[in-house]
Order: sequence, then structure tokens, then C-alpha cells
Amino acid sequence: MTQGIVVLNSGSSSLKFGVFVPRGNDEQAWLTGSAKGIGRENGSLSMRSADGSIDISQDHLMESQHDALQRVADALREHLHEPLAAVGHRVVHGGPRVRAHCELTPEVKQRLSEAVAFAPLHLPQSLALIDEAQRIFSGMPHFACFDTVFHRTMPERATRFALPRDYAERGVVRYGFHGLSYEYIVSTLGDAVPSRVVIAHLGSGASLCALKNGRSVDTSMGMTPTGGIPMATRSGDIDPGVMIHLLRNESLDADALEALVNRSSGLKALSNSDDDMQTLLARRDKGDADAALAIDVFCDAIRKTIGAYAAVLGGLDLIVFSGGIGEHSEAIRAQILEGLAFLNAPHRVVPTDEETQIARHCRRLLAG
Repeated sequence: MTQGIVVLNSGSSSLKFGVFVPRGNDEQAWLTGSAKGIGRENGSLSMRSADGSIDISQDHLMESQHDALQRVADALREHLHEPLAAVGHRVVHGGPRVRAHCELTPEVKQRLSEAVAFAPLHLPQSLALIDEAQRIFSGMPHFACFDTVFHRTMPERATRFALPRDYAERGVVRYGFHGLSYEYIVSTLGDAVPSRVVIAHLGSGASLCALKNGRSVDTSMGMTPTGGIPMATRSGDIDPGVMIHLLRNESLDADALEALVNRSSGLKALSNSDDDMQTLLARRDKGDADAALAIDVFCDAIRKTIGAYAAVLGGLDLIVFSGGIGEHSEAIRAQILEGLAFLNAPHRVVPTDEETQIARHCRRLLAG
């Protein structure tokens, strides 16, 4: 276990983690787990080793990410008796100055602090968790793996907004996200990856990516993870005039707009309450018009994006579904594919594994 790498993947109310060891030329998950329901009374901590020797499921009230991390660390100390090699962190956005996976040196952390404006909902939480993890897991390198890196292959015509160039020079460009997921899926397809592919990563956060020969050439999210298709609570792309209208006529300031488009929009807004897809499908089956509308808007946006990317790619050889909704909801996949038969593109479901991809990058960085 002296070569074990701890991977931390934090969400708004969860913390997924794993311990990975080298196996041949790849990484094997020796242990995986999650802390769920952070900040809620129904919180839980679970972890299981690959050989079944560790199988823990406990109810815990975890008031914060820091509290959850401490409980994870305590559990790992109890069951791991050899030193670890490194800790890997999933970081959503590196901003304009950190565009490669790297060790979390003081200089890198400073650059991330300066980039908070590009991901104000994600980076402060990530930086706080990194500080706590470096305190708890001291004496070993910590690495940041970014969701944006995979999309660096996009051409300028895909990254530029139709704004004056000086804004682009200050970082106002399309970065794209879910890159670790897309990269893992490409590696899973391996030699079977065809030339023209669209991957739909569909979960509470959702995006699509157009790939040419396994490389990102366009993606739906933009400068932030709020853009693109409607999501669980995020608006996705919206007419800029709507934002100006809300500023001028609804007395909303920047903070209120940020809360609106990130926490109170998307499926939650369209359905008048729910952002969980299984709940929405059940409501729709009972004749609920609001739930049906939310699902229709979601599926139509994805279908339109697939069609647009088929045009970008000059045709389509494969559609891949991944993420919680993409992997588990046959009904949603079927509705998205309605009307796309003219593309003559088969589809596949490929489960994603961001933690394994992070471990792969950390091992490479360890080797120098």
C-alpha cells in the first residue's frame, strides 16, 4: 500500500473518495467510498475494499465538507496501515492561468485563489478542502486534476465568444467541463473509439462533447459549468437580454442572479419543485404536466446539441451516454434519440469513473 493514492472528488453535498494502487499499466481501486448527505441529518459514510475485507456503512451527521473529510481520514487510518504516496483532488476550474494537471504548490494555490471569479460556486469550496486535506494528509504531494484540461484541444472558433478580443485575453472564453469523465470514456472505448463521437454526460450537472478522433472539438458548457443544456438546478444557456432585463427591472443584483441560474433554475424551476429525474419521470407517468415539460425541455436541448455536433463533425459514428441519468434512465435515452434516426449513429452506455482517471494523472505526475 506504500504506492497508494488517495483520490478526493467533492460535490455540493457529497465527498467521493478512493485509494488506488498500480496494477500493470493502470490503476486499481483498492478501496472506494463516499460521504453523502453532508449538511443534512440523513448523512452517511460508506466504504468498501475490492477484496471485501472492509465493508462499512454508517449513518453520520456531517455538518461540512471538512467534517466529512475528517471522518474519511479517520476511517482510512483505522484500516490502512502503510504510508500513502499522494493525494489527488478533482478541481472543476483552473481559471485562465492553470491549464494542466499539476502539483498543488503554494504558487498554484495562489493562482487558483485569483481565479475564483471564474468559478465562484466551486473554487472556494475546493481550495478550503485542499487546505484541510494537506493538513490531514501531510508529508506527501497533493495534485489537482482539472475538468477543463481535456478541452484544450478545441479550436479557437469553439472557445471564443462573440465579444471583443480583449475579454478573451482576460480569460472570458469557453473552457468546457466534465473533462475527466470524457477522458475516461475515451480510454474505455480504446481502439473502438470511432472518428466522430458525441458523448452526453448527464447527471445533476450535464454537458455534451463533440470528439474528433478522440479529441474534444466542441462542448456545451462555457466559461462556467452553468452554461449549455438545462440541468437539475442550473439554467444552461440563456438569452443575455434576459439577464439584462432581470438586472434592470426585477431588482436582482449579481449575487441574486448567480443564485437564480445555479440553484433555482433548470428542472427544478420547470417542474415547480423537483430536480431528481426519477421523481420527475414518476410524476410524468401520473399525468403531471410540469414534470413532462421539464423532461421535454431537457431532452430537446440534448437532441438539438447532438444534431449541431453532427454538423460540426460532418456526420456521426457513435453517441455515448454516461453520468447518473445517462447510464440509468432508459426512458430519457429513448426520448433523446427520438428523431435522430436520420444520423444512422448507434448509441452506447459507458459508465464513467472520474476517480480512476484522477489516479492515472497523479501516478504520471509522481513519476515526473
